[in-house]
Amino acid sequence: MISNVHLVARRLLVLSAFGPLLCGQSPGTPPPEPAAATAASAPIDSGIHADPASKAPVPTPEDKHIFGVLPNYRTAEASQIYTPITVRQKFNIAKSDTLDGPGFVIAGVLSGIYQLQNQNPSFGQGLKGYAHRYVTAYGDQAIGNMMTEGVMPSLLREDPRYFRMGKGSAVRRTFHAVFSVMETRTDHGSVTFNFSEWLGNGVDASIGNTYYPDERGFVDTMNRLGTDVATDALSDVLKEFWPDFKKHVLHKRSTD
Repeated sequence: MISNVHLVARRLLVLSAFGPLLCGQSPGTPPPEPAAATAASAPIDSGIHADPASKAPVPTPEDKHIFGVLPNYRTAEASQIYTPITVRQKFNIAKSDTLDGPGFVIAGVLSGIYQLQNQNPSFGQGLKGYAHRYVTAYGDQAIGNMMTEGVMPSLLREDPRYFRMGKGSAVRRTFHAVFSVMETRTDHGSVTFNFSEWLGNGVDASIGNTYYPDERGFVDTMNRLGTDVATDALSDVLKEFWPDFKKHVLHKRSTD
């Protein structure tokens, strides 16, 4: 059986493909004057938080993909004034992460790898086996995204976004990113245990028992849950340091 470390890496690759087809905005009539913009009218899809003192919108990082593939739709800056998002905005984030174009391609690549390794042998080989692996690989991430970013945060009134620290030592920022799977904010801005992460991925792992006949039972379900949570933690680490990498590495290379 493939080790959990390898599973996390592969699931991160699947995750790193989901993003921009549906990035809806909450409805509302545009204000007559730009200065009249408020926190309630700022769309989450553009990553805008409004400062009630200055009434000026403060944009979060514009990159919607890290390294061109990893979705960055749910990243916000922890240093900015907290602005809650609506249920519709939570589901827009989940849909954007799930329906990103590159995700379909990478799911196909990973399905080919799983087929070569004959993972889940009951799926068989040939076109039928490949199609079965493709559907399950993509379905895992789609269900996980919708449960952890849309359904559970809406029911539990939690915020599905990752709040990037942006400053401090690398160790402290890494701990902050990894620990984000344990801690999140409520819609009121207070800190709480990240129930959405664990319950959402728990539902995803449990549903996997219905379409993974070779990997059923409590241990296999817990393995899938651990893989899902670890994948999310790793993706948050990448989101935390991506602006630094882009500024100090990619920009430096482009100017050499």
